[in-house]
Amino acid sequence: MPPRKNLGDLVAHWEVALSDGVHKIEFEHGTTSGKRVVYIDGKEVYRKEWMFKLVGFQDFVVGKQKIKGRISIDACSGFAYEYTLTIEGKSLKKFLENKSKTSKAWALHVGGVETRIVFEKDTLDVWVNGEKMETAGEFTDDGTETHFEVDKHACFIQAVTSGKRREGIVHSLYVDNRIIPD
Repeated sequence: MPPRKNLGDLVAHWEVALSDGVHKIEFEHGTTSGKRVVYIDGKEVYRKEWMFKLVGFQDFVVGKQKIKGRISIDACSGFAYEYTLTIEGKSLKKFLENKSKTSKAWALHVGGVETRIVFEKDTLDVWVNGEKMETAGEFTDDGTETHFEVDKHACFIQAVTSGKRREGIVHSLYVDNRIIPD
């Protein structure tokens, strides 16, 4: 589909951090024609030009994992509308809160390149700059290590208990045997 050209009837935009990167979602709504256009990362993923029903919802998927999203269109008063984004059936705020509990992300430079590494605690998947990595798990005396490579740099994520019930497991990233700060 064609890339985004103008701002036209842009009424809402959001940024959603997923394992494969941060995605920008934009929504155009023609309040006279009912037109609906959804853009993800600047690319059009849905378009409907004429719709008689101005309120309702628009479904789409985002990211390499095809996460389900929905934009709800509700009338406020007169010709004013409210637009709400839900991801996986949860409000954006609730989804991001849950995501922060089930994943951990680091932003760093590896080999001079800006790199984003995300560790999914529930699946033990590792994503580097939007690509799912091949990993190898290893049990250690302290906990576990998940090994992978980024541009010929040896990396691993260490999981150890905090010793505190409320904190649970602590995940630390090492690149070339150096710990990367959170």
